[in-house]
Amino acid sequence: MRKPLVAGNWKMHGSRQQLDSLLGGLIDGLSDNATAEVLVCPAFVYLHEASARLGDSAIELGAQNVCAQAGEGAFTGEISAAMLADIKCRYVIVGHSERRAIYAESDEQVAKKFVAAQAAGLIPVLCVGETLDERESGATEAVVARQLDAVLDEAGVAAFSQSVLAYEPVWAIGTGKTASPDQAQQVHGFIRSKIAEKDVKIAGLLRILYGGSVKPGNAAEIFAMADVDGGLIGGASLKVDDFLAIVRAAG
Repeated sequence: MRKPLVAGNWKMHGSRQQLDSLLGGLIDGLSDNATAEVLVCPAFVYLHEASARLGDSAIELGAQNVCAQAGEGAFTGEISAAMLADIKCRYVIVGHSERRAIYAESDEQVAKKFVAAQAAGLIPVLCVGETLDERESGATEAVVARQLDAVLDEAGVAAFSQSVLAYEPVWAIGTGKTASPDQAQQVHGFIRSKIAEKDVKIAGLLRILYGGSVKPGNAAEIFAMADVDGGLIGGASLKVDDFLAIVRAAG
């Protein structure tokens, strides 16, 4: 049985005051009998403070990015996976569409970040997805397959037993557009079948999140799809009541 996961990606938002308010609201608002796992990913400068604030709560901590280089070295401005583990991060997002588009991260670089994260004991949340032009040209599955293949080639299918995938249609991020539940299911099903070609058991246990303008009003319908195991939530995760409603929709 796959336990749902709802992850809040707070991107480059917030302040110390907002962080304290958000985490306090989530800690107070989460039910003891909630079945969904909850993850928050603040900006780097707030990770240590978030780690302390979360304490022994059930909420997991993750980072939004990681250096592809393992260990220490002359990589000014980068944050290693070992550093993230040291401040009790458990997860890290790799390959987010904004990293791919704005910072030109290649599929190969994303794959190396995936491997570096796992080497330090972190669980990578691997993001895949297509642009509007790619969808309209019928290239969705080819794009997603290419992004998956880069990681499969670098890490092997066994690595997916200690990872999470997130399908984020780029055309539905911050645009107000949302893939229909059927559209989401179609791609999630394709992703699972792609992994199943290598290992059926790993594919069956793999959690695949949907990320793309998920809100309290559409979360339950999206999460009801057979291969949707939760969400990677952007803007709605910055509002405590909205994020809690989405968590409840996931279980």
